[in-house]
Amino acid sequence: MLSAAAVALRAGARRTVRRLPGKTRAIPVAACLRRQRPFSTSASRKTDLTTRGMIVQTLSSVGSKREVQQYLSLFTSVSSQRFAVIKVGGAILTDYLDELCSSLAFLYTVGLYPVIVHGAGPQLNSLLEQAGVEPQFEEGIRVTDAKTLRVARDLFLKENLNLVNKLEEKGVHAQPLTTGMFRAEYLNKEKWGLVGKVTGVNKQAIETAISNGYLPILTSMAETDDGQILNVNADVAAAELARALEPLKVVYLSEKGGLFDAAGQKISAINLDEEFDHLMSQEWVRYGTRLKIKEIKELLDTLPRATSVAIIHPGDLQKELFTDSGAGTLIRRGSKLLSATSLSEFKDLEALKSVLIRDREGPDAKETVDKYLEFLKENDFKAYYDGQMNALAIVLPAKDGRQATLATLTITKSGWLTNIADNIFTALKKEHPSLVWTVKEDDENLGWFFDKADGSITRDGDVMFWYGIENGDEIMRLMKDFTLNGRAMLGDSNLESRLHRAAKTGSKPFTQQVRGYSTLARRPVVSAPAFGLNTGRGYVTQTNPNPPIGKKNASKEGPARVALIGARGYTGQELVRLLDSHPNMDLRHVSSRELAGKKLEGYNKSEVIYESLSPDDVRDMEKRGDIDCWVMALPNGVCKPFVEAVYEGRKGSNHKSVIVDLSADYRFDNSWTYGLPELVQRNNIADATQIANPGCYATAAQLGIAPLVEHLGGMPHIFGVSGYSGAGTKPSPKNDVENLTNNLIPYSLTGHIHEREVSSQLGAQVAFIPHVAVWFRGIHHTISIPLKQSMTSRDIRQIYQDRYAGEKLVKVVGEAPLVKNISGKHGVEIGGFEVDKTGKRVVVCATIDNLLKGAATQCLQNMNLALGYAEYEGIPIM
Repeated sequence: MLSAAAVALRAGARRTVRRLPGKTRAIPVAACLRRQRPFSTSASRKTDLTTRGMIVQTLSSVGSKREVQQYLSLFTSVSSQRFAVIKVGGAILTDYLDELCSSLAFLYTVGLYPVIVHGAGPQLNSLLEQAGVEPQFEEGIRVTDAKTLRVARDLFLKENLNLVNKLEEKGVHAQPLTTGMFRAEYLNKEKWGLVGKVTGVNKQAIETAISNGYLPILTSMAETDDGQILNVNADVAAAELARALEPLKVVYLSEKGGLFDAAGQKISAINLDEEFDHLMSQEWVRYGTRLKIKEIKELLDTLPRATSVAIIHPGDLQKELFTDSGAGTLIRRGSKLLSATSLSEFKDLEALKSVLIRDREGPDAKETVDKYLEFLKENDFKAYYDGQMNALAIVLPAKDGRQATLATLTITKSGWLTNIADNIFTALKKEHPSLVWTVKEDDENLGWFFDKADGSITRDGDVMFWYGIENGDEIMRLMKDFTLNGRAMLGDSNLESRLHRAAKTGSKPFTQQVRGYSTLARRPVVSAPAFGLNTGRGYVTQTNPNPPIGKKNASKEGPARVALIGARGYTGQELVRLLDSHPNMDLRHVSSRELAGKKLEGYNKSEVIYESLSPDDVRDMEKRGDIDCWVMALPNGVCKPFVEAVYEGRKGSNHKSVIVDLSADYRFDNSWTYGLPELVQRNNIADATQIANPGCYATAAQLGIAPLVEHLGGMPHIFGVSGYSGAGTKPSPKNDVENLTNNLIPYSLTGHIHEREVSSQLGAQVAFIPHVAVWFRGIHHTISIPLKQSMTSRDIRQIYQDRYAGEKLVKVVGEAPLVKNISGKHGVEIGGFEVDKTGKRVVVCATIDNLLKGAATQCLQNMNLALGYAEYEGIPIM
């Protein structure tokens, strides 16, 4: 069990990670609740292990198993009343009661007992108007006379009982605490009438309810010492309750689900110590937003530093509490940052050296750090760190045409838990409009870096990230430099590069401990960090140790032999990288007329030289049985002569290779197998010798619509936007960065080939409107789907979770996925699931990397199945 201090830190942590659905199907809430309900007291928690395991499995749809288990341990390691205070507004009780109760039932099932306090403002306004009483407010506070108080009192009791009964229906023991919970005095009797200022909280009644296994449900009514009932604003009641209980979390449930910035984007986190003054100076921070932030700061200033406030939608309560990324807006006090621009500003250089070495111990590490400090003495830099040195970042400023570089970053576990990492990046973005850095591909916090970046590219286990670079030529220069040189492109500025070089040549093997960063410029990614969320790269299935059988040459031992026709394009390059790490496939031939005679870069198993293979060459190679799998990575309408050459070579030969065509030429040919493993019978692909790889747009659109085909009430409309890599390498207006900057280009507004492809495969007509934008890679679909019967958002999301349970490359999320979060990932993210007020139209969003799951990754899935290997062999999934 973690210490209380660690629990408190972790309870407010906010890092962004990528998640995959669990390996087993999520268990619906009701199914969990039918199991044995655990009993909990403030002294002892007894949660049935089977039920707990089921809940962990269920919550895997919103977070990783690691996250869920950690948060369960964190929250159950403190006394029950110190877990969370949740304020429920009247609108939530009216519009989201079922979602609220389901979320609370989850917490109760795993032995977590939040303290609930609710209001009923909207309902009270309605009742007063019906009674002919016009609601009056002064400075935002309801003026309460005797008649208003009587109506409010009856209403609060009714709403409290309704909430308690609804919870009991879901198997949750709940206790109404409607009197004697808040002691108060008049706020200003002459001005506001019967309105109270809370002076005390009856903690004993709350503790007793929890000790007896009940969720305490409080109303925002108070009493004076002489027994007069007073009305209290529910937000005020929740704040006073928090001051009395000092919980890890204070949660305000909101229909909007958080606070929003000037651009209408939800604010993920606010660190008040660093950001409060800046926020208060912003023009968009006004009215309700300004008041809310100010009130929360006043509250947190009176609570332990570990306490955090979350403003979230009731349906996202599980995600907020059990994932690092959260769901709404997290507000915490945070930590002040210090900075230095010379080594003399550090009071203790030996302490600085220890910080630079920590978690990176290895041969010659101390000597390497000493040399690095000498380098810093002679070069401009700026360091950012907290007082305890839990986090340290060193940036080399832009100079001589070089981008500013995050040269090193080291963060302790405590630094992550107290959100100092986010504080540092906030400071970096204020002072450095653009930045470049590198990270190891197996870094456990890789997802956090992706969230901070605008683009990335992977090479040989390293990822280069950048943000703020808008010039397409500069991005291409960085990508080329990194592709050729890896992290060496940073020269001596990068400490991790020095440490790894020292480790590689040292006398003992280097062991990277908890984390080690290399940090140059998360989003175009040209070879993928793994799609998913775990801490290290790995293969999800065991390598098939047997030689290829069936359609492959059964007498041949060793890896399958692959030929790639058209390796010059982006997709071909991605496939080369995947094949380079595949344990059971060898790339023997690559064909490109423009590059003939040059060495293939990015493939390290053996030296491969580009060739200009003719159809006759292909025919003869097939006849001799030289190749087990042909991959046609050619533009539409070009590969037919090569395919026919393979057919010709098969005549009179016992050898029969596999063909995978990445173009659209054979997607409508019934003699070819359509290769979308998540929607097509996998045994059909395994038996196939000619496979049509689906289109990128079409893959995401089909996966985004397929679970609802039987529920369609009309034609789905797909608004798709792709990065310009989808337009290929041949220059055109659709991949001209200058033309795309500050622009969005629609094209093929009707009759696009992917419209026909999706309609054909789903058996339902769709409308597809493609666009191209200025980012390099990644596709976003916003899909409007009419339904034949009324459905809820939760029902639809459950349909998708059930349909894709166990699919390792399909991730179902709550909110609409972002294209920058899928760039460089090997799967598809599907989310949104927003239903209109009629319940008969849902909007679903899907994102995909067009070069990976939209092309190369899917191709490798099909190759694995057809060649007799495990489907995900060579695909980095965790």
